[in-house]
Amino acid sequence: MNDHNCELINIDENFDEAVNKASELYLKSGVFAYPTDTIYGFGGNPFKGEVVERIRNIKGRASDQKFIFLINDLSLILEYIDIISERHLDFLHHIWPAPVSVVLKLNAYAEDELKMKTAAFRIPENRFCKRLLSSIKMPLISTSVNRSGQDPLNDQVLIRYEFGNSIDAIFYTSRNKSFSASTIIDLTKSTPALIREGSVKYDDLIKFF
Repeated sequence: MNDHNCELINIDENFDEAVNKASELYLKSGVFAYPTDTIYGFGGNPFKGEVVERIRNIKGRASDQKFIFLINDLSLILEYIDIISERHLDFLHHIWPAPVSVVLKLNAYAEDELKMKTAAFRIPENRFCKRLLSSIKMPLISTSVNRSGQDPLNDQVLIRYEFGNSIDAIFYTSRNKSFSASTIIDLTKSTPALIREGSVKYDDLIKFF
């Protein structure tokens, strides 16, 4: 795809139109860059194999590396996972929404559809993400906007320069000036385990377990 076909959309100027456009791209198996509660992400439908493959190719990422999925609320997540205990459920209720991604065991349906046994989910605290997720009512891929091994890009001009001929649209805002990756926790066993510490400290999260 040529650069002139990559739309540059300011979500501050027409928020509802931007959400509608992102929803449409998601449903049509498009790939786009968008602001989250952490850093900018590549987005798309994780249930479409061609979308997953396209994002992997754009990033130059190995097939065994997984993406984080954003989703609107815990009741929707429960459609895709096997929860180990009520204690785990209470923990998730306490920590979300927040820039905290949690690896969970997928149920048989999701495992078959996504071709993986576990996946990291996050309920974001971000107006654009929340509205988009409320519209699509499905998980949304969120993976940093960069080539594998390089620093993430969080500026729409740089994103367009680097990826404008690879993606369908760039949604951006001038309001977020602070970018930090999410904290990642593994909750596939009885007790949580820290995978990566981001803006939220693990010690502050484990208090809720």
